[in-house]
Amino acid sequence: MEIEQSNKQESKGVDEKCVHDSSLDHKGRLPLRASTGAWKASLFIIAIEFSERLSYFGIATSLIIYLTKVLNYDLKTAVKNVNYWTGVTTLMPLIGGFIADAYLGRFYTVLVSSVVYLMGLLLLTMSRVVPSLRPCMGKTCVDPRRIHEIFFFLAIYLISVGTGGHKPSLESFGADQFDDDHPKERRDKMSFFNWWNSMLCAGLLLGVTVIIYVQDHFSWAAADVVLTILMALSTVVFCLGRPWYRYRKPLGSPLTPLFYVLVAAFKKRKLPYPSQSDQLYEVPKSDKTQGRLLFHTDKLRFLDKAAILEDGLEKHNPWRLATVTRVEEMKLILNMIPIWLTSLPFGICVAQGSTFFIKQSTTLDRRINDFEIPAASTYALGAVGMIACVTLYDKALVPFFRRVNGNERGINILPRIGIGMCFSVVAMVIAALVERKRLNLVVKNPSQGSLSMSVFWLAPQFVILGIADGFALVGLQEYFYDQVPDSMRSLGIALYLSVIGAGSFLSNFLITLVDHVTEKGGKSWIGKDLNTSRLDYFYWLLAGITMGNMCIYALVARRYTYKNVRKTTLAVVDCYVSDRVATMA
Repeated sequence: MEIEQSNKQESKGVDEKCVHDSSLDHKGRLPLRASTGAWKASLFIIAIEFSERLSYFGIATSLIIYLTKVLNYDLKTAVKNVNYWTGVTTLMPLIGGFIADAYLGRFYTVLVSSVVYLMGLLLLTMSRVVPSLRPCMGKTCVDPRRIHEIFFFLAIYLISVGTGGHKPSLESFGADQFDDDHPKERRDKMSFFNWWNSMLCAGLLLGVTVIIYVQDHFSWAAADVVLTILMALSTVVFCLGRPWYRYRKPLGSPLTPLFYVLVAAFKKRKLPYPSQSDQLYEVPKSDKTQGRLLFHTDKLRFLDKAAILEDGLEKHNPWRLATVTRVEEMKLILNMIPIWLTSLPFGICVAQGSTFFIKQSTTLDRRINDFEIPAASTYALGAVGMIACVTLYDKALVPFFRRVNGNERGINILPRIGIGMCFSVVAMVIAALVERKRLNLVVKNPSQGSLSMSVFWLAPQFVILGIADGFALVGLQEYFYDQVPDSMRSLGIALYLSVIGAGSFLSNFLITLVDHVTEKGGKSWIGKDLNTSRLDYFYWLLAGITMGNMCIYALVARRYTYKNVRKTTLAVVDCYVSDRVATMA
């Protein structure tokens, strides 16, 4: 009896000492909990995220200003170009996430992407510094050089490619530093996504204030030089954290096992269902090759046939037999499709913050005494709203609801996303009312326009959209990372980003459609400039679309079944089982 208790205590001690979540240290061994991962490792990762977001928002929020003021694009063309770039930038992570999960691993994907990102920043700097590549020789460009446009767009789309590998890999790599089977680290991971977004917003704030100020009062080139240096330094910092990271070995395409499930289920479609779900095939709990095992669920039962054992069937034939875990992973992906689709109207609302909202600020009074606020800096109000929301949520709402309902998350992920959608509707309604007030001033005094109206009239729509991001965007991050199969974590982050990317493209489609339809009525809602447009009608349309979509989302979310993982604990005598494991980094 004493021996058994001693063995249990020894096993528990070993479990606390080592991490058994399929991760490895930089030498390819089981990682020690005390010296790897958790906050000590994630701080290095957050540092490069801060720098990347500083660069991204310093470029993204001023892009519409640059296109209209320097390259002389009209409003519709400029907004469409911004949405195209934003769409590509946030859809590229689907490719980057796949490469990270299947082949390179997250650490090396981040490293390679950082180099590509730096190349884009260098090219952007050259397009504004090298005399032959500059838009024109003077300060005001009447007819910008074609060579500058080519280099400029090549640079920003190279940054898109860098972001494509950077965003999904870095965030999932940061979340990988926390062990889901360890109670404290599991709670820390929930806070990680909140504080990750707080640092993201800190980068955003500095990007749209300090960097925009440098662009406005010094030069575009000076801002590019600052961003390039900071990105280079943060890449070095990221590499310095290598000994403290926990790594996941890429296991090939994560989509292949899911394809096996579909083929096996189709081939055995005529077989009857077993009377009990425990008659379906699953590997033993001691087999760690599949990672964490999942419980069987009753939804999408036609896929269960892939796990039916047949007489004389070889268990190693993946085209004829899949495990319950693989079947459940396929169900998870299919269940995500309705959630992704019903999140797109929210993505359309978010797209307005970096396009029409900023352009509106150029027509308003931005002076505070003798200082004039750069137009793109108004985007900082959204970051303030998001930081306040995330901080309040993590420090007040989560502890309160944990005590009330005993839920470790406080509020489940999908209701959190739904709350964010509600705020996005409110933001669009307020934006419509403010724009109507601005247009009335233009009608009353065409010569002065809306310059008598303070830019802080835009504060409510920016702040409320930021609060919507704090609920919905952070919720989408956590949802897609948490609910995808373990082998698709980078792709999970990419799916969250694709909501913003697809939302940007849909925003462009909606602008084109509205412009075409309303132009037939005599006057387009989307004119060549804001004063000839009716953006208030457009915002009302977005509010109506998003509100109608919320009803569908509520039905989908109510029927959703969350991932159900089998908790297992494996004790080993020595954390360093073998030194002959492949090195991860």
